[in-house]
Amino acid sequence: MFDRTKLNILPLNNRKHDVDVTIIKGIDFNSTESFENIKRVAKDICSAKAIGSSIIMFMGGHVIRAGVQRHLIDLMERGFISCLAMNGACIIHDYEFALVGATTENVAKYISEGQFGLWLETGQINDITNMAYAENEHCSLGASIGQHIYHSNMPHKDISILASAYRLNIPTTVHIGIGYDIIHEHPNFNAAAAGALSYNDFLILAKVISNLEGGVVMNFGSAVMAPEVYLKALSMARNVAYQEGREICHFTNLVCDLVPLPEDISTEPTKTDHSYYFRPLKTMLIRTVADGGNSYYVRGNHAETIPALCSYLNQAGEI
Repeated sequence: MFDRTKLNILPLNNRKHDVDVTIIKGIDFNSTESFENIKRVAKDICSAKAIGSSIIMFMGGHVIRAGVQRHLIDLMERGFISCLAMNGACIIHDYEFALVGATTENVAKYISEGQFGLWLETGQINDITNMAYAENEHCSLGASIGQHIYHSNMPHKDISILASAYRLNIPTTVHIGIGYDIIHEHPNFNAAAAGALSYNDFLILAKVISNLEGGVVMNFGSAVMAPEVYLKALSMARNVAYQEGREICHFTNLVCDLVPLPEDISTEPTKTDHSYYFRPLKTMLIRTVADGGNSYYVRGNHAETIPALCSYLNQAGEI
């Protein structure tokens, strides 16, 4: 096996960051962007909140790099998100933003130099994970990182969505794939610890999905993790619900991404159609709502769609 002790890991101040806190947007409840499908989902979110059903937001790392942290924190504070489900890149970007006010490296430059991902402070996430696992093997990966940031003296922890979710007692579930994330390169990465805590998060998500009847699921920019993790957790939740005489069929799914999709998203494309292989379409927008749910797709940048969602929810009484 590869000997990780030979790696040359440099401090973050040696890295040229592609994104810094100057991209963080203030909250503007008068978004000029018009997304009719997001307006429709905003109504459903208000209905879900009123009856206490789950409102779940799946997200990829690009959401954090879009600078919409304050919008997400606002949504959590107003009770419009009951669970944030994210991939492993999200905790890296969130942690780096909180710690040094910057994130993201030039992959082409640093992979050429053999330095991509090998940054000392970012590897601290592994130490936090390992310690959390040693103290309580049943804890949440997302909550462990959020708790650490919240209680730290990091200069930008006010824009950390993980710390804010911890403060508000909102589950943040982190769904990793071993080898996907830069911190997995580091000598202090313990796959058993990270895998165990991420699996705890999967079970937490399945519990949240058990309360999805009448609720809302949103996916911003996760093409593989969100549809695949959601599919399995929903199957588990439905299995138990049906044994108890309950349904989990009537809910709303929203996918926001940049991929061009057919206008009709009610029918599964054929395998000769490239859109068939875009998992959020066939899994989230078609298959999982076939028994009574609603689906909406919005093509747009996260820097536009998430502020629009905030704006519509702020106007919810007038919608």
